[in-house]
Amino acid sequence: MPGKIKNYFAGGNTARGFHNLYDSNLQGLNRLFILKGGPGTGKSSLMKKVGNEWVEKGYDIEFLHCSSDNNSIDGVIIPALGVGIVDGTAPHVIEPKAPGAVEEYINLGEAWDAKALAVHKVEIQRLTNQISESFGAAYATFNEALEIHDDWEKIYINSMDFQKADQLTNKLIESFFGKMNLNKQADVRHRFLGAATPKGAVDFVPNLTEEIPKRYFIKGRPGSGKSTMLKKLAAAAEERGVDTEVYHCGFDPHSLDMVIFRELGIAIFDSTAPHEYFPSRDGDEIIDMYEILIEPGTDELFVEIIEKIAAKYKDKMAEATRYLANAKELHDVLEEIYIGAMDFSVVERIQANISEEISALAR
Repeated sequence: MPGKIKNYFAGGNTARGFHNLYDSNLQGLNRLFILKGGPGTGKSSLMKKVGNEWVEKGYDIEFLHCSSDNNSIDGVIIPALGVGIVDGTAPHVIEPKAPGAVEEYINLGEAWDAKALAVHKVEIQRLTNQISESFGAAYATFNEALEIHDDWEKIYINSMDFQKADQLTNKLIESFFGKMNLNKQADVRHRFLGAATPKGAVDFVPNLTEEIPKRYFIKGRPGSGKSTMLKKLAAAAEERGVDTEVYHCGFDPHSLDMVIFRELGIAIFDSTAPHEYFPSRDGDEIIDMYEILIEPGTDELFVEIIEKIAAKYKDKMAEATRYLANAKELHDVLEEIYIGAMDFSVVERIQANISEEISALAR
């Protein structure tokens, strides 16, 4: 019987630049293969093949998706074997903790024809610079969108009952954990449930919560306390030794979008756009922060201001996404140059060697 695949992002294109959460998800591995090599050298394909091979063998795996290319992955982890493979090129440079003993660099550049690439040196440099400029423009525009979003939040923050917010949070902490103390150190992983990609917002909420019996869908407005409540729940879980998956916001990594307490069978997440979902099975429950915490009539009182802010925010997000799409188009051109200089039979041999080593660990 095939294993299960868990999908998430460990890096994101955010309003605060590229945000890296790789270390949190690679901790505790006994073996980590760090792939080096330019675009188009087959890193994502290699990791997908190895991951799918072990899924077919019945092992659960984790795919760490690429926020800059919807069809690529940046890593694969086989938790039961304590093994991972990750793309160690910029912007997600991985610093080894025990080089050789745990981490091993794999250079896919062995498979390219350096002379063939040298012919395209000027074009490679030009494309690389243009890609960097496009990402810079995307991050700057996301930051402008964040400032607009902050103005949106202020409307609801000024209309919020903070005492009720504390009461709601404490009620959930009591409901989830009671007097629980597991007498162990909590395993806490920081991730992204979604990301801003060249094709817009993408998320993996259905996949991440598919086996969770009790799901809480938080509804509300910007600034209605969703992230603050999630942070307090995550802190309460860690204090009690409860393993916690902490999912940061792909737009503002300082905010949280979801926490999962998998050993308790509980997931609670911000279920508003761009990751808006509704109850679809037994055990699903809505928590409406607007209804519980915000002064009635706030939407109606500020309707014109909110509409203007929402329109400005939407425009900025669309503009930033266009910059990401432009970076992807340029990256595709760069990849083609490298693909033309690659001997993929060498990459296949490297993959076979990695698979053989992982098999030895499974024996």
